[in-house]
Formats: sequence, structure tokens, C-alpha cells
Amino acid sequence: MPDQLSRSYLGSRQLEDGFGRRFSYLRLSLTDRCNFRCSYCLPNGFVKQDGLPPELSCEELRRAVSAFARLGLWKLRLTGGEPTVRRDFTEIARELAGVEGIRRVAMTTNGYRLAREADAWRAAGVDAINVSVDTLDAESFARVTGHDRLGDVLAGIDAALAADFDAVKVNSVLLRELEGEGWQQVLDFVAAREVSWRFIELMRTNDNAGFHQRQATPGEAIRERLRDGGWTPLSRADGAGPAVEYAHPDYRGKIGLIAPYSTGFCDSCNRLRLSSRGRLHLCLFGTEGLDLRDLLQHDDQQDELVSRIRSAMPSKTRGHRLHEGDSGTTPHLAAIGG
Repeated sequence: MPDQLSRSYLGSRQLEDGFGRRFSYLRLSLTDRCNFRCSYCLPNGFVKQDGLPPELSCEELRRAVSAFARLGLWKLRLTGGEPTVRRDFTEIARELAGVEGIRRVAMTTNGYRLAREADAWRAAGVDAINVSVDTLDAESFARVTGHDRLGDVLAGIDAALAADFDAVKVNSVLLRELEGEGWQQVLDFVAAREVSWRFIELMRTNDNAGFHQRQATPGEAIRERLRDGGWTPLSRADGAGPAVEYAHPDYRGKIGLIAPYSTGFCDSCNRLRLSSRGRLHLCLFGTEGLDLRDLLQHDDQQDELVSRIRSAMPSKTRGHRLHEGDSGTTPHLAAIGG
């Protein structure tokens, strides 16, 4: 293990890129597997690829997170794929929540296990939870996800609220086929619950180019509805993700918008990504990434791991190139943790 002086020195130099952006947020993919078949991500379901190395073990994940924490990253999101298809998910959450320097652990899930496991995940150290719900219409939900599980997922959201997570958020991808559908249902949902419902513009990946062309719809319509309805934009909290959130005095919850195609979206980027097989990605839509796995095998590799992560930062670009139809090497959003 590095000595105390080395830990103090390295930990004092927060990770920064060539554009002056500082990084506090690591999105950690635990798996690229998913048990849903969402039309915009894995419409044919998960297909195992031969020849890939195994997913990172709990010990490898701990070593990775420890190195990022030494570089000033203090917020961790466990994602996928569907992270909870891993049988050791609760163990992983507990282990990573205990890493020195990690102050907040969040997770993103499709919610299929949430009603049963909310209390256990909260007890393991998960502070905040995001649940994917693209529509509150049961028939449309089944069509988009491939599963008639809306009731189970909504029960999970209520269980998460009862379990007293610091934040419960809903992620809803904007699709043209759902445009104009269920706005009042969303308002009623947010009026009754302290959740943040975030609409997300559909992002083009290498596997969904045709679907994106047919289904993408801009978030400006949501922004206009919020303005017309008296919703007020809130200041972005320290370590927050890219959502712009809005509040209204008549509603318990909030509504947010994530608009990756908007001007300046990447200017305040504060997050990095590590894939489930140990590759560091500087951008969701960047290159194939930098392999870190060989430096995740022993605790005494921490100094070298920190140095390799730092050395990658000059390669981080100012922004993605989605406007040019360039999704980098991202095949689908489950691949490295959208």
C-alpha cells in the first residue's frame, strides 16, 4: 500500500482535463447485461459476446474506486446494463460505499427488483436511486421495454421512497411514439411524490441509428411546457449530473431535462466512466477507452493506477460529436453504462 505521504499528495491534486473541467463523479458499470429489451437500447435483448474477459470482481471494483477517490472523485453511480442482475450487487454496493473519500453512492436500475430490495440496498450504503420509466401507460411500457412490469416498477419507486433514500429519480427517454402521451399522468405522479422525473433526449448509438432517426424528439417541447406551467429552473448542485431541474410550489417533486444535443451541454462535464471490464472512458461517445484492468490486481498497484488515470486526461475532448452523427465506439447504451 502507498505510504501516508504519497496518499496525501496524490489525493490533493483533483483530476482536471485540458479545458479546466474538474471531475468529481464516476459512473461505474457493473455489467453490460440487462433483462429488459428496451426499444432504444437492446431491442433484441442481451446477446453474449464470445471472447470477452469476465466482469470486474468486487475486489477489482474496490481498487478502481479507491484510485478515483484519491483523484478527487467522490460521487459514484452504479450502473449497467442492469446492475442488479449481478448476484453480488448488494455486496458490491456495501464494499464501495466504504471506500475512503466516497461521499455519495447512487444507482440506476430498471426497477424489477426494487420493491423487494430497496431496504437492503439502502442499508448497504446506496444514497440515491434512479429508476427507468419511459411511460406511465402500462401497454406502452410493455411495448417499449418488452416486459409487462409497470406495476412492479412503480411499487419499487414507492418502496424506495419509504426506504428513505436521499433522492429518488425517474429517467424517461423522449420517444416520438410517446410524444404528447401521459403529460398529465407525470404531473400527477410528481405532485404526489418527492421524486425528480427527468426527461432525456434519445441519444444515437452505433446500433440504433435508424431508430434514432425515426424516434428522436427534442427536449425543447418539455422546456416550453415547464415555462408555460410556472416551473422554475434550479441551480445545479455540487457533483450533480447533467440534468436541469425545475420546481413548482404546487408539486412535491421536481421535473428535469437532460438535453445532450443542446449547445454547451458538455461544458460543465464532471464525470468519467469505467466499463464493467475495466476500460476507462472519458466520454460516453468517445473512443474504445483505456484499459486499467492490469492495474486492478493488487492493492500495491494504486500509485501506478492513479498515474495512468491522470495520464489519460489530455485526451478528453471538449464535447461529443453527436450532432455530426458520430457516436464514437459506443454500440448501445448498456455497453459502458449510459
